[in-house]
Amino acid sequence: MKRNKRDRQLLLKATIDENPFITDEELADRFSVSVQTIRLDRLELSIPELRERIKYVASKKLEDEVRSLPIEEVIGEIIDIELDQSAISIFDVREEHVFQRNQITRGHHLFAQANSLAVAVINDELALTIEATIRYHRSVKIHERVIAKAKVLSTDETRTIVEVNSFVGQEQVFSGTFNMYRSTSDK
Repeated sequence: MKRNKRDRQLLLKATIDENPFITDEELADRFSVSVQTIRLDRLELSIPELRERIKYVASKKLEDEVRSLPIEEVIGEIIDIELDQSAISIFDVREEHVFQRNQITRGHHLFAQANSLAVAVINDELALTIEATIRYHRSVKIHERVIAKAKVLSTDETRTIVEVNSFVGQEQVFSGTFNMYRSTSDK
């Protein structure tokens, strides 16, 4: 369905507000226009490119710090975190992450992104995975962007249950429930 420019731009703004990590290519597909049209619409609406939107979202949460592991040990880039509540990370699949024969991402990279996010969201000096129940929903290909969302389901003195769901665009590609041990040290 072809929309006029004004309607398209209103929907474009709403779509980006809902998912600031959507790419221009995904927007072009969604609205059945060229990538250049999307870029011109963004420019007219003063909506920054994806990289700037990601930096903005990440900078909003400077007060929270990952305590359970060094930030450079997290697989993917954490862009939002509320300790003991929720976290989001982005993982861009590159050539070194895929099987050369079929360009499909090796599963341990998706697991590592989810597991490290489950560790990072815990507000404690020590967090270790005790058990994980995981499911791969579909293969992830080279050059796709995986967005993992962690949510703390429950916490007691020494255990935390974290649910992680990973998506490419709107399509779920991975899910896991992580039973995490946390130390009993003061926070």
